[in-house]
Amino acid sequence: MHKFKIDINCDVGEGVGNEADIFPFISSCNIACGGHAGDKKTMLKVASLAKQHNIKVGSHPSYPDKANFGREVMDISDQDLIQSIKRQLLDFDEVLEQEGIPLHHIKAHGALYNQTAKDENLAKVYLDAIKDYKERVLLYVPFNSVITRIAEERGFKIWFEAFADRNYNSDLSLVSRKEENALIEAPEAVLKHILPIIKKNEVFTLNSESRKIQADTLCIHGDTVSALKILMYLSKELPKNQVEIQK
Repeated sequence: MHKFKIDINCDVGEGVGNEADIFPFISSCNIACGGHAGDKKTMLKVASLAKQHNIKVGSHPSYPDKANFGREVMDISDQDLIQSIKRQLLDFDEVLEQEGIPLHHIKAHGALYNQTAKDENLAKVYLDAIKDYKERVLLYVPFNSVITRIAEERGFKIWFEAFADRNYNSDLSLVSRKEENALIEAPEAVLKHILPIIKKNEVFTLNSESRKIQADTLCIHGDTVSALKILMYLSKELPKNQVEIQK
């Protein structure tokens, strides 16, 4: 019987404080590095814990906007955004070097992630900010997006990411968090949502339409209320469905 493998990632270091609980059930993490949340102290604490659990470590840069948790599009010049992202990554690099932890990937956070998926200029600005990492790390990016196309043209190595705890619109954008059905919080519903993604490269949208998608990694947001419950459930149910979490 065919076996499937999938990476499961979580956004962490965002002040929730549940990393010790969820790390046994995931294989990679995206650590807030000061833009929307976090500082060097939290980066160090979470990165050290990830190392103990043998979890792949990534940086999670954002618009520099802690007031809105990086979830609102920010009016900022291209140059100021580039400098902010570079500073976030540099701070994170210093922490990882201190702990002897390799950087596995970079994943943009929140509004920056969503906007680079569809805004060509912003995608180019973001890639300009992280160009020094091109040869040594992966980018987590959404399938069939603007950022994916430009990153591939520029020679970045990518992993496609899909969201286990979020509903999709027909154009593969995420349903806005302002909408009632944005989140998928019941563990059984999450499993039903992700099995077609893993096994058939398809996702069912909020309107029950099938859309092609690819995913090397699936995200479960660390600040989702039921995150731990979802992860514990998946750790039991995915193997029953011939899916192995890729450590």
